[in-house]
Amino acid sequence: MGGKMFRNILVPTDGSALSRRAVRHAVQLAKEQKARVTGLWVGPAWEPNLYAYGDSVPPGFVSKKQHAARVRRAGARVLRTVKAAAAAARVPCECICVEGAFPYIEIVKAARRKRCDLIVMASHSRRGISRLLLGSQASKVLALATVPVLVCR
Repeated sequence: MGGKMFRNILVPTDGSALSRRAVRHAVQLAKEQKARVTGLWVGPAWEPNLYAYGDSVPPGFVSKKQHAARVRRAGARVLRTVKAAAAAARVPCECICVEGAFPYIEIVKAARRKRCDLIVMASHSRRGISRLLLGSQASKVLALATVPVLVCR
């Protein structure tokens, strides 16, 4: 039983208290497994909708390049928690931020691209009928992922 079960653990985070708990679990598991952690933050996709404005550019419009810079800054802020937890536990860590309209798709793609063999993520806080109607990122990742998913409540 001396072999590693996991080598690279993906931990998507949105910066919430629930996802910070998932980060702590992922880092602890990585430490026990002598694995690495890959932190992921998914920012909103750039959507200009300029066709609605004709030839004029609306106030507050940001270019695709400006949007990407904002996403990187916001992602870096959120991912500091992952980096700090990994550093404190002496666990190797890489953090990435991507843009996407559907976070669950970006999570599954990142797990594949970074060759992660486990995804550790927070459960959604919705309950009852709203969860049934809207679903959660965690339940969608569970449905699509080809690697195990550990959902932290």
